[in-house]
Amino acid sequence: MKKIFKTIDAINEWMGTRLVKWLAVILVLVVTGEVFMRFVLDRPTTQGPMIAIWTGCVMYALSWGYIHRHKGHVRVDIVYGRFSPKGKAIFDVICFIIFLFPFISLMSYASLKWTWYAWSTWERTQETYWYPITGPARTLVFIGIALFTLQAIVQFIRDIYFAVRNKAYD
Repeated sequence: MKKIFKTIDAINEWMGTRLVKWLAVILVLVVTGEVFMRFVLDRPTTQGPMIAIWTGCVMYALSWGYIHRHKGHVRVDIVYGRFSPKGKAIFDVICFIIFLFPFISLMSYASLKWTWYAWSTWERTQETYWYPITGPARTLVFIGIALFTLQAIVQFIRDIYFAVRNKAYD
């Protein structure tokens, strides 16, 4: 089990430190290029805005597992910070069951449904005259949600272990 946990950790670590940082660079270059084309050359592109939107969506989705691994998601620190480590683990388990698990379930279902639809119909975006297919972006968002789900399950099990045994799992 520890090997599986370490593999999930490593994948999300790689996503956050290797892949997503380059997506951020690409996003900055695309937006800068589009601004230059639009305001300096007065020749805006139809592709730039869609590439920027999709790059941002993919970047955010692929980073969720990494952020969760490093406990970077939003918390109410005024309350959470006062708990002992065991209290934090118990609070995290409760919040996972009440909030995170239903959220991830809905996001996974919706993302899988949209990805399946995009590929099965060769869906194309109607927002530009370029009409690019949406399947690749939707697939990457689904992968990001799947990695986030796996990381959340790993953290949930670690928190349960800590709450029961009062020591870290690994």
